Amino acid sequence: MFLFEAKRIIVVIIGALLNALALNFFLIGADVYASGFTGIAQLLSTVFSQYLGIDAVSTGILLLLLNIPVAILGWFKVGRYFTIYSFISVAVTTIFLEIIPIMSFSSDIMLNAVFGGVIAGIGIGITLKWGASTGGSDIVAMVLSRVKDRPIGSYLMIINGVIIVLAGYLNEPENALYTLLALYVSTRVIDGLHTRHEKVTAMIVTKKTDELQQAIHDTMVRGITILPARGAYSKEDKSMLVLVITRYELYDLERIIYEVDPHAFTNIVQTTGIFGFFRKGD
Repeated sequence: MFLFEAKRIIVVIIGALLNALALNFFLIGADVYASGFTGIAQLLSTVFSQYLGIDAVSTGILLLLLNIPVAILGWFKVGRYFTIYSFISVAVTTIFLEIIPIMSFSSDIMLNAVFGGVIAGIGIGITLKWGASTGGSDIVAMVLSRVKDRPIGSYLMIINGVIIVLAGYLNEPENALYTLLALYVSTRVIDGLHTRHEKVTAMIVTKKTDELQQAIHDTMVRGITILPARGAYSKEDKSMLVLVITRYELYDLERIIYEVDPHAFTNIVQTTGIFGFFRKGD
């Protein structure tokens, strides 16, 4: 497990590096904005430098400050492991943003938007795949979705919509369009690396029913349906645990299964819609 978590930290650091490269080499210089709290930090940096004449407050520092209260919220409402690794991602991204100089490889704003979106998408995708996020908007959306059971994507869409509008207001209208292009490209890359589905259904066939059920409930606020199952060849009696989770929880579920019953058979399928209660009450 030490090596497992060490790999996770290394992947989070690599994802943070890619995000910083996308920002300092492509997006910031072209006035194209990233998604989520990173984009909000860019907008605030633009306001401070262009409208208030304050150049000392960088995007990296603003990103870190914005994520401190969100990390506290995530610690109590989302999960400790997810929040810890997400804050590590933000902190390392801030360090890289301060160390790496802002450069421009092209004056073509479309090239900057596309390449910045691709690199940022790779960074976010691998970070999500290993059970973390790149900052505040994901955590805020997860908390809001649990308070009122709506798709996480709808909250992220609202945040990104505000960023797109402000990008056009603070700069030229075309900056809003290129920001939309960068967000679309990064989203497509994330979908390819992680999963495009906000919710997935996990069907776990195991002989360690009680241990696995307890381990999942200790980590996730999710209901589980337990069905009897029997192996066709072994003729052994087993159980099938069925639960619906968000894509942000997929890594934690994989880790739990690996720890409790590495011989369990798990099938992850797309969930296009659900009816009834999605979260389990305390």
